[in-house]
Amino acid sequence: MDHHTEDKLAAPVGITLDRFIQQRQEDFPYATGELSQLLRDIALAGKIINRDINHAGLIGINGAFGQQNVQGEDQQKLDVIADIRFIRAFRNGKEVCAIISEEREELIDTGYHDGRYVIAIDPLDGSSNIDVNVSVGTIFSIYRRLSPIGTPPTLDDVMQPGNAQVAAGYVLYGSSTMLVYTTGHGVNGFTYEPSLGEFFLSHPQLKTPEKGKIYSCNEGNLNTFPKPYQQYLAECREQQFSARYIGSLVADFHRNLLKGGIYLYPPTQSAPQGKLRLLYECNALAFIVEQAGGKATDGQQRILDIAPTTLHQRAPLVIGSKAMVERLEALQTVVTQ
Repeated sequence: MDHHTEDKLAAPVGITLDRFIQQRQEDFPYATGELSQLLRDIALAGKIINRDINHAGLIGINGAFGQQNVQGEDQQKLDVIADIRFIRAFRNGKEVCAIISEEREELIDTGYHDGRYVIAIDPLDGSSNIDVNVSVGTIFSIYRRLSPIGTPPTLDDVMQPGNAQVAAGYVLYGSSTMLVYTTGHGVNGFTYEPSLGEFFLSHPQLKTPEKGKIYSCNEGNLNTFPKPYQQYLAECREQQFSARYIGSLVADFHRNLLKGGIYLYPPTQSAPQGKLRLLYECNALAFIVEQAGGKATDGQQRILDIAPTTLHQRAPLVIGSKAMVERLEALQTVVTQ
């Protein structure tokens, strides 16, 4: 065997997620290991969901479950499975005292009242796309609890603004499966290597371009958008930007994060408060995009500064490259509605 072949076969595989988390422990002087373990729990549940999704067509768990979730949307079978998987992982891990899930109406008390953290999760965002083999994702937000350690969790523990997040991230289940997360010290992306069963650091210190040429929204609703959004989209078309809309939030966000772009879910006549959920979708992605140098707003104010009033509160979302979001913000002040 020549040296060239030897070098190729013995090439280093890179930094595993576990090793990376271990190396970053000093970022959390207050955490004594629990936050690190919680991130590992999320990664493990993500591996299991990845397997479930890849087997979905084979084991008959595609399609609708036959009932609706608290949002009035048809629950997909995999939504329910993902919800069970993550809640089980958090209960077994014993780092969180409370969970809120997009699939559940009420706060879940894990029974582990010594847990220092609470978590908000959208277990499987965009799951109706599984039937047509389109990427879907998991979105999560982690907060430090406010109530005293050792007591039952309260609603106040989970009703914190996004600027109180200690970590947030998503798992994208696609042609490759990725875990992208931030703990307020930049954004790092890990790609799953199925033959080794490990996530490896593939996108260190992710930065999103300040300007982009991609816009993502459902233009079928254009006529019901407020005037500033219509004006902004007209400008995008005039500049021959690329319209790219998968309809799977994590996939659309991930592409724009890497390539530069803007994702819009404006208020509409049928959804005047927007459609996306503040606690399960908007906050996590806003934290990530800001850490990557981008921006996130509801059209009027910074997403991370919105104080939630209900568990399943909705918000309009404008998120992505800084210059693109700021242009839309400027139009909000000059275009009369």
